[in-house]
Amino acid sequence: MTTHRSPRVQAVAHRGDPYRYRENTLASVESALAAGADAVEVDVRLTRDEVPVLLHDRTLERLWGDPRSIDRVTAEQLDGLRQGQLGIPTLAEAVKAVTGRSEAAEDRRLLIDLDEPGPAAATWSVVTGLGAERHVAFCGPVSAMLAVRELTPDAEIALTWKQPRLPVPALLADLRPRYLNPPFGLVTPEFTAAAADAGLAVSTWTADLRRTMRRLRDTGVASITTNRIGVLRSVLDGRR
Repeated sequence: MTTHRSPRVQAVAHRGDPYRYRENTLASVESALAAGADAVEVDVRLTRDEVPVLLHDRTLERLWGDPRSIDRVTAEQLDGLRQGQLGIPTLAEAVKAVTGRSEAAEDRRLLIDLDEPGPAAATWSVVTGLGAERHVAFCGPVSAMLAVRELTPDAEIALTWKQPRLPVPALLADLRPRYLNPPFGLVTPEFTAAAADAGLAVSTWTADLRRTMRRLRDTGVASITTNRIGVLRSVLDGRR
């Protein structure tokens, strides 16, 4: 099968710019946008008072040295961990960081990764409350994306998918995703072509080596997620 290149591959920053600033912080989001990210992927969990905040893990231990789980801490209590932009931001703050930039008019977006359905309603409430629907997309497993789709018929969805076979048509009909979102090891020209035949673009994660980025670019993917957004930007722009 002949490889082909997508007309414009989107560069997605994984949790911001984590080699420069701590992941899922406002500093990391801002750094990724400044480096040319088309979208910034962030993880969302709920505090005890059900405020959506940016955090990947269930606990604060790995990043913040606090053993508590996020669902045992209020949003107000999280302020005690904040040092300028290095703190756990609310989703609302992250959305404003994207939509408040001049690049927002050029469709810079926040890609919200939901590992489970629980945060979906509170997350969507924040997005709609800020009028940011067109600046936000969602990714995650089937259960979380079904929860998003039940809330809105229009949200852009990238279905995280870890199998070499495509989802069954009935699931695709229910979810209506725009993207299929596999790890980069599953992506081949054949996979991308099969997805296209099913009406799906392919987004993929998490590619940090230049040779991997180039290989993925040439399979026809629509989007690549990376921890090294500056490197990916240069590869996609043909600079290196």
